[in-house]
Parts: sequence; structure tokens; C-alpha cells
Amino acid sequence: MSEKIVIGMAGFGTVGKAVYTILQRNKDLIESRCGKPIEIKTVVCRHTERARSQLSSSVTVSDNSLTICQDPEINTVIEVMGGIEPAKTLILKSLEGGKNVVTANKALLATHGEEIFAQAKKFNRSVFFEASVAGGIPIIKALREGLCANRIRKITGILNGTCNFILSSMHQKPISFDEALKEAQKLGYAEADPTFDIEGFDTGHKLTILSALAFGTALQFKPENVCGISSVTQNHIKMANEMGYVVKLLATAEIVDQSVRLSVAPTLIPKDTFLANVNGSMNAVQIESDALGTSLYYGAGAGGEPTASAVLADICDIARKHHCTSCSTEQGQPLTLIDKSILKFEHFIVLDTDTHLCGFKDLVETVFKDESIRIKQISTDQNNLALITEPCHDSSIENALKTLNQRCHQPLSSSRFNVENSRN
Repeated sequence: MSEKIVIGMAGFGTVGKAVYTILQRNKDLIESRCGKPIEIKTVVCRHTERARSQLSSSVTVSDNSLTICQDPEINTVIEVMGGIEPAKTLILKSLEGGKNVVTANKALLATHGEEIFAQAKKFNRSVFFEASVAGGIPIIKALREGLCANRIRKITGILNGTCNFILSSMHQKPISFDEALKEAQKLGYAEADPTFDIEGFDTGHKLTILSALAFGTALQFKPENVCGISSVTQNHIKMANEMGYVVKLLATAEIVDQSVRLSVAPTLIPKDTFLANVNGSMNAVQIESDALGTSLYYGAGAGGEPTASAVLADICDIARKHHCTSCSTEQGQPLTLIDKSILKFEHFIVLDTDTHLCGFKDLVETVFKDESIRIKQISTDQNNLALITEPCHDSSIENALKTLNQRCHQPLSSSRFNVENSRN
């Protein structure tokens, strides 16, 4: 074997421990496949005493990230600490010091990726990030290598296990959002503070990375493209189900008129599609491309060993002298994001009212017709009316809802979700 891969690892939580465990368990197999000895020399973490009790005596433990950056023997850095700082500084200094980097930090890449990859290019080093999206599913490698001869048209995915577990439970049990969230927290699928997941930010960061890979868009996370699932009720789930759909937090990146539309939102998906049947904490990605057509990727999107599997796959790429100084696989003119207000979408709208439903249904149909909105499906349930429109602009829906509020004699509450009707 040739020279050794000497690793400094920042972070020894769930993923860091799993990286160490898998490397110890499968060391011979991993080294034979990548052709080099692999050694974790130093681990940097906050709880040093706890880490020392779980690591072999040959591993140095420190609470100072500069221990990794300044060690000339370390040639590869694994960053699994999460957060923006000190992870960003660690990565930039490691690249400057001539070290390759493997990171699982989607939030950092989605917000500061341009700076990080510019630093990698400047110092002719690599940043690998398979573990940043969809855990152990090799979706980054699929886009970078397996689909390199394809023009990508659209990516749709379920990218957050917490949200998928909650929505699956609401469909299957059925229970309320709050009950499903408490169950997810009890089982370890949701954090004590679940905001980052349930409000869609985690999914948005991952979609930003996938879009950069597929379309060359900038690594600049846009919160305005994100809507979470905290407003989804059991009534929404029930009415969607009766109309032939399930509700998922869907991430979408697609080319529209030579620009890219990005969206993270609760979305109705037809029951007979692959993505509609991805349940529990699992993740899935569907890619539509010109040569291959539709390809599907499914598996564990989070957890220690699935994520560590992706981290160690990147280590093998480094050992094999693969190089990565950019997040984009798009070699032509990078595409820009489109203003979604100019696009037409199908909408799922639930109207809650105390108005008598027979007369109210007629009023809704009249008002929507006046706004040139065609209704595809309509359903009533007690004091609720749900409908799915043909594709139309957001502004038309907003005008129709404003008119309904003016013409109703009692308060009108409305909810609106996206509809995904790809049946691949």
C-alpha cells in the first residue's frame, strides 16, 4: 500500500462515534478497497474525558480544533461537529494547511459553500460532502458520477426523516401533529427543539446543495423558498387522503424556462407514486434526466452508521486520489433561480367556515371562476371545503381568497399547499 491517510476528526457525537466504530470494525475491508492504510490520529470534541473512554489509547483527544489544523502529519480532516462556527474556521484553515476535508455539514455548505470551495480551489485541496444530503444514500455520487452524461431536468425528494416520520404517523394512526412530534422526540427522531427540521430549514439546506450540483446554482440558501410542516393538521391529512393524495414535505428543484425553481413545502403527492409510499424516517430522491429518464434513490437519511457510511465513502475517494474543488457538476452557464410568482401551480386549498356548505360551495366555485381558476377536484366535510385547482398563479389564488373573505358573513380560515402530479 502507498502512503497513509491520517485523519483528524472534529466532533465525536453520534456520527463521529459511528465513523470510528465502522473504521475499527471494517478496517481491513475499507483499507483493501481504497488501497491505503487509514488512521484516526486526533479527535477534537467538547467532552474530552468521555471521548477518551471510548477511543483507543493511540488516538489523541483535544478540545482545541487548531490541534488538527496545525498537525503536519494529519492530511485529512473529517468535520462532523455541525453548526457554522467553529466548523467554518476549521475547514478553511485545514484547506489552507494542505489538508483535504470531508464534511457532513449541510447548513455550512448551503450558506458558506462558495467561500469554502473557493478556498479548496486556491490551495488545490478537496472538499467531499456525501454525508451532507440524505445520510447514507449516495445521492451526491449519483449526481457527480453516475449521471454525469445526463442533463438533469428535475429533482424531487423527501430529505428530512423527522418530518417524514411525523407526516407518516399522522396518515397511518391517525394522530395530531403535536402527538406525532412527541412520538418522534420519544423515539429519538426529533430534537428537543425541532424547529430546524419541522420548519423546513434542514431540507432547504440539502436542496441548495443538490441544486448546485445539478444546475450550477449558487450555494446561497434562500429561506423564502421554504415552508415547514407545523401548520399541517389532521384535517388536511384526512381531506387529502379522501382526494387520493398523501402529504409529504417535498423538496423540488427543476428547470423552468432556463432558470431553476426551488421549493420546500408540504405537498400533496398521488398515492400511487413511489415518493408517496416512503414512510417513517426514511429518505428518497427522484431524479429526472434526459438520458436515463427517471431514477430513484431510497434509504436511511439520517442516523449514526448510515451517515458515517457516507463519510467513509468520501475518505475512500480521497485515498483513490479523486479530486473535488467545486460543488457544481454543471460545466456550462450556471443557472439562476426563478421568481416563483410568475409560475403556475396546482394548489390544494382547505377552507374552514361556519357558513352552510351547500351555498358556500357555490360561492367558492363562482369566485374562483371569476378569477379564471379552474377547479380540478372539490370535496366537503362537515364545516370544511377542500379543492385542488388546475395550474394557476399564486396571485389569482390570493385574489380569490380575498374576495371570499369579503363576501362571507363569518370569518374564513384557509390553508394552501402545493400539489405534485408527476406519475413516474
